[in-house]
Amino acid sequence: MQNDAVRQLMEFYPRIYFACHRRHVRDPKSGRVLSAHQGSILDHLDRREPVMLLELARHMGVTPSTMSLQVEQLVRKRYVIRERDAKDARRLRLRLSVDGARVREASSVLDTDRVKKMLARLSDEERAAGLAGLALLAKAAREQTDDLEKRRKRGRGRLPG
Repeated sequence: MQNDAVRQLMEFYPRIYFACHRRHVRDPKSGRVLSAHQGSILDHLDRREPVMLLELARHMGVTPSTMSLQVEQLVRKRYVIRERDAKDARRLRLRLSVDGARVREASSVLDTDRVKKMLARLSDEERAAGLAGLALLAKAAREQTDDLEKRRKRGRGRLPG
């Protein structure tokens, strides 16, 4: 039963992704095109809650120096705010700027119009069932991510958050 569910998810997800994904990351105000990697960095940042550069690099599977170079470009373009941590000045805290939030909103991995058209093909009941299913999968994904992060922190000798 579970293997069938895995197979189905592996089959269904790419169909949704390819039908609805956006092909470019573009600033709607300036028209500037960002690399997919830069767009992904913006997707991982928040306007209020800072993310440490080292943690972001680790999460995205790149070296801190590679992440630092990409972040520097985003800071120069005013998409990211970079601050020193008050407790440890060696650590960099990253947040989205107003411009960065605008670009992230406009360049979500999914194209809003394509998603609307896809959802319009469903009846109200089908749409509600589909969204309820996605909400359950998103909940399980969040729990899995939290567990992985706790295990990673324990592996470094830190207590789980």
